[in-house]
Amino acid sequence: MFILAVIFAGISLLASRLLAPRRPTASKEEPYECGISSSQGPPERFPVRFFLIGMIFIVFDVEIIFMYPWATVFREIGLFGLIAVLIFSFAVFESFLYVIGNGALEWGPRKKISKQEIINPARTIHTTVRRVGLEGRDPVEGEAA
Repeated sequence: MFILAVIFAGISLLASRLLAPRRPTASKEEPYECGISSSQGPPERFPVRFFLIGMIFIVFDVEIIFMYPWATVFREIGLFGLIAVLIFSFAVFESFLYVIGNGALEWGPRKKISKQEIINPARTIHTTVRRVGLEGRDPVEGEAA
């Protein structure tokens, strides 16, 4: 069966290479992204914090992967297994606290706000919260445009 699958795949690739018409155009050579043709340059680069958050999730996924086998045999490995998994969990949690302390989950630009700015009565949710996606919409009652 495997030999037949390889033969079929080879014949299909060879037939498409020999029989398919080749008429390259500019639109065919453009990258295709969900039916949208690119009319502008490449977007700006992702900030490093984006990748740090991705790595945080990977670390926790790996921790879960190591926890599952431990949970299935924790009675057989006894106190040694419990201490080993507690040390491992502490190391992961401590590194998570370190990353949070260094601002990996803070996305905006770092800005120090003085106490006068915080207590200022002119600061309301309408002046400090940025509304996204409201362009061209009618403002809802009680909401700033």
